[in-house]
Amino acid sequence: MLHGTVFVKSRTPSLHPRNPHQGRYDLEALCLSSPTLRSYLKSNPKRETTIDFSDSKAVLQLNKALLAHYYKIANWQIPEGYLCPPIPGRADYIHYIADLLTPADHPEVPTGRNTQVLDIGTGANCIYPIIGSQSYGWKFVATDIDPVAVKVAEVIVQSNPRLRKLVKLRLQKNPDAVFKGIIKPSDHFELTMCNPPFHASLAEAKAANQRKRSNLNQRKTARHGNDLNFGGQNAELWCADGEIGFLTRMAKESVDYSRQVYCFTSLVSKRENVAPLKKLLSRLGAQKIDVINMSQGQKVSRLLTWRFF
Repeated sequence: MLHGTVFVKSRTPSLHPRNPHQGRYDLEALCLSSPTLRSYLKSNPKRETTIDFSDSKAVLQLNKALLAHYYKIANWQIPEGYLCPPIPGRADYIHYIADLLTPADHPEVPTGRNTQVLDIGTGANCIYPIIGSQSYGWKFVATDIDPVAVKVAEVIVQSNPRLRKLVKLRLQKNPDAVFKGIIKPSDHFELTMCNPPFHASLAEAKAANQRKRSNLNQRKTARHGNDLNFGGQNAELWCADGEIGFLTRMAKESVDYSRQVYCFTSLVSKRENVAPLKKLLSRLGAQKIDVINMSQGQKVSRLLTWRFF
């Protein structure tokens, strides 16, 4: 029998104010939304109820419960070996880009299907379209270069009636392109978003993953593992020229679609990449370039945004 209050620490107060994943997870409520989670509950040395964040199956069940409880997504499953995203941090990205669409003189976030968003590299988990569509009613076009990821994401969408009319999948057939072949002449998007691969090689990605797991095993406590991902296919974790190369291509391609997109955005994991990207965007003619710092626990992410008009 587990003792103590059935809570596990969630995010720090640095989360966006509209992010619902504040404070502590109510694991009892999550288990009511997704009963399978209950078998993964355990007691920590303080006799508090938690899960083992070094167990990828436990993290997967927590994600399923969060999606069921907060976003009413009943059917969500990803293949073994694919990225299992930390949902509170992913939600933060959505809420911060929502602010970009909120006029200063009318501080209400635009909701509904008139707001269309392009998600580059949605992965098998399709997490950004899920959170964005269910939080604000936005319509999403979600893309990936991995055919398996696109098929799995399509199954998730078709298995959940709440997503069917709000999320469309498109396969990027050119691995060297970002927007080309995806944005059609008739398309207009308020926002684009991306969480780019940040390693430059498979060896680098494996080394980073091993360090992450080793650090977690050394910290077997009740801490929340929001800064930890499990799994990940090649395209999710690395590309030949790393994060800076990917975002350089994105910036250059964005010029060609500047009349079809109101605001381009991307996460930037490595702080040293921000300055050269801002310099490049300025040279390309971007009129407004901003960097938003987002803190999720011990992890700090940077959200780069740019517009051409």
